Amino acid sequence: MTVAEVVLTVKQRLLPRRSDYSGLATSYRRDILAGITVGVVALPLALAFGVASGVGAAAGLVTAIVAGVVAAVFGGSNFQVSGPTGAMTVVLLPIVARYGASAVVPVAIMAGVIVLAMGLFGLGRAVSFIPWPVVEGFTIGIAIIIFLQQVPLAIDVPRPEGDNTAVVAWKALLEADWAAAVQPLAIVAIVVAVLVVMPRLNRAVPWSILAIGVATLIVVLAGWNMSRIGPLPTGLPLPSIPVLDTATTSALFSAALAVAALAAIESLLSARVADGMTSSSRYDPDRELVGQGLANIAAGAFGGMPATGAIARTAVNVRAGARTRVSAIVHSVVLLAVVLVGGGLVAVIPLAALAGVLMVTAVRMIDRRAAHSVLRSTRADAVVMVTTAVATVALDLILAVEIGIAIAAGLALRALSRASTLGREEVRDSSQSDESPVPLEHELLHEHIAVYRFDGALFFGASQRFLDELVAVADVRVVVLRLGGIGMMDASGAHALKEIIVDLQSRGIAVLLQGIRLEHVPTLMAVGALEALGSEHHHVERMDVAVEHARMHVRRALGARE
Repeated sequence: MTVAEVVLTVKQRLLPRRSDYSGLATSYRRDILAGITVGVVALPLALAFGVASGVGAAAGLVTAIVAGVVAAVFGGSNFQVSGPTGAMTVVLLPIVARYGASAVVPVAIMAGVIVLAMGLFGLGRAVSFIPWPVVEGFTIGIAIIIFLQQVPLAIDVPRPEGDNTAVVAWKALLEADWAAAVQPLAIVAIVVAVLVVMPRLNRAVPWSILAIGVATLIVVLAGWNMSRIGPLPTGLPLPSIPVLDTATTSALFSAALAVAALAAIESLLSARVADGMTSSSRYDPDRELVGQGLANIAAGAFGGMPATGAIARTAVNVRAGARTRVSAIVHSVVLLAVVLVGGGLVAVIPLAALAGVLMVTAVRMIDRRAAHSVLRSTRADAVVMVTTAVATVALDLILAVEIGIAIAAGLALRALSRASTLGREEVRDSSQSDESPVPLEHELLHEHIAVYRFDGALFFGASQRFLDELVAVADVRVVVLRLGGIGMMDASGAHALKEIIVDLQSRGIAVLLQGIRLEHVPTLMAVGALEALGSEHHHVERMDVAVEHARMHVRRALGARE
């Protein structure tokens, strides 16, 4: 690729396009209304995820504003709404516990650079290789973790030390003063009741905002003493890029890598979900990564936290009638207005109310119908989903995805291996019908010929089984291997075929290969399988030619013996 082509590629993936806003002249009203709707929905979530991450409500709000507008302008989806998410809080909480809240800014910037590089190098389509059961298990695990993260806030106790969310929640329950916990638990119950019951009456009302408002009013009027959000900034902070030394960069690199992986995966999944909800456009996965990378860099520069595409807010955006990325930009403007005008009201919100919102959000994240479908599909898919969910809760998010993919790949290879078959066939050339009698001479010759047919895949998962079966062949003079039914062949399978040829020929058994597909010839030549045959006449295209050649070998062998 020339320098000019590289520059053109970078320009196409970095710069916004006029086509991003095609149709805006007729859709701007719907886009503005959708943006306002999403902004109202995003407000409590941004505050709650900031608190849950350990960096504070202000950081969550700043992230939703800055990352939301940057990802909307530079991203690859017309419907994506970005900001702090529950999955990201799961990754950030251990980072904050280990390195402190100040580490979040450099981690966000480093992760943004990594995601930006992924987009520029065209890695956006990698998410399509993640199996559905892994995605479902990952989502279930994240939902469980988000719910458990709210336990200390729900009973209004300081978060106990520890990296594992389940262990921390258990410690909080053990350390709780249950007499004092009655008030925050009552606030949680009120919020949950409003969010569960009221949407059944009218889904168009922003019940999360109203639930938090009611809970805050009760706490203020009753004079209950419980933890609040606290003061918010009266505007956006000035951007600044921290200066990192080598030691800090090395210490935080693994954390940034985990954040980058999650940001890429969740953003691409969210954009894919949005595409599934509308037929008006298709997202560009590489450009989406570029946008998310720039959004994380910008969020870190303004003192925020890492951001990703938010599936729930993106879905609300689509359902609210959005047509262009203007709606996501308006969502950020709405949140900025809250910072500039409503900071004093937000400051008195009790943290227990945010805990109630996130508990309901966590439960709603689990698609019970999809999970049930996976459990009913195959045992292998059920194992993958359950294992991924357990690993997400017990271990680490990125490690859980890796484990899920590894198990899914192993089970898929086992199924592919079992579907690959090697069967012995009656010796009959292709020009001979099933009803026509076999001449006596040919029948005597056929007793010394064995025909085997491969079907499926000849790869490392099945090659050893085929090798063991064929090297046991005895009492024949010629073996014909029919390879036309092999759909996939790797180097291991080709090497096993070579070993079969060498072993049989070492025992005086001639080997003929019939029906080799053209795409497999380079692999067979690379491992020396065709060379091992000893003659170019030992690999033929037609079966009748192979059978006739086999008869000739048998005649020659029997004549030499006589």
